[in-house]
Amino acid sequence: MLALARWLMRSTPYAAGGAALAALVPWLFWLGAAIAALVTLRKGFAPALPVIIAAALPAGFWWAQGDVIPLSSVLLVTLMAVILRERMRWSEALIVGTLVAAAMVQLGIFSPPGGTQLMLEQLRESSVEIDRMLTEFANQGVDTASLAAIVIGGVTGLVVLLAAIACLALARSWQAGLYNPGGFRDEFHALRLTPKELAVLVVLGVAGMALGAQALAMLSWIPLLIAGIALVHGFIGIKGMNGLWLVAFYVLLITTWPTILIVLLLGLIDTFANVRARLARSN
Repeated sequence: MLALARWLMRSTPYAAGGAALAALVPWLFWLGAAIAALVTLRKGFAPALPVIIAAALPAGFWWAQGDVIPLSSVLLVTLMAVILRERMRWSEALIVGTLVAAAMVQLGIFSPPGGTQLMLEQLRESSVEIDRMLTEFANQGVDTASLAAIVIGGVTGLVVLLAAIACLALARSWQAGLYNPGGFRDEFHALRLTPKELAVLVVLGVAGMALGAQALAMLSWIPLLIAGIALVHGFIGIKGMNGLWLVAFYVLLITTWPTILIVLLLGLIDTFANVRARLARSN
């Protein structure tokens, strides 16, 4: 895909056309978002504005059709690209992206267009067990409509945040491939949270639970997860291991919850121990 990125960066009209076309095609919104992020990373927000608008307009059309994910992803990845370009720290871009995604969940942007009541009725009709479970929740005083809204919104916000992070990584890898070969690999392998940044995430998660902003608690662990993934990449790179190890790692990460918990724990340990620096010294 590097050849495509090279062609897109020939001029702004090329990039704008490519971003608009990708955002218009269903399930290719991620490519339009990545193109907007690439131009933002390379040229800055103001010069990239035509490309961002070109990606946002078709994504806005899908928003009007009831699919909020494309436009949310374009806007979120653009914001994260601006932060990464200005601050040169992945951790800060991830934290800001998490905050914005949580705010979108709390504002109800990702709630079902027709509300959750109709969806709950359909679920009750489709399964006796679900109907019994929802009835028990209601008897305990739980507002099932609000619970369903926050769960659906949280899951959708999680998808949008992960998609935006993946698009940002793709854009950064294109930028490195075109202008700084090997730079993205070194940058991603070095990604780790500082103790202060980890403390910010913990405070946000606890405050979210205490203040009823459940979205913060649901999403605040994502930067730590990405830091743990970066640690695994860095470990495999330092040890010179075969790339198939990464394939196996991602298969486990996607299919098993214990792997996610282990990666979170690794990210937590790395925050204080700086594992990659110790590995580099030992080698």
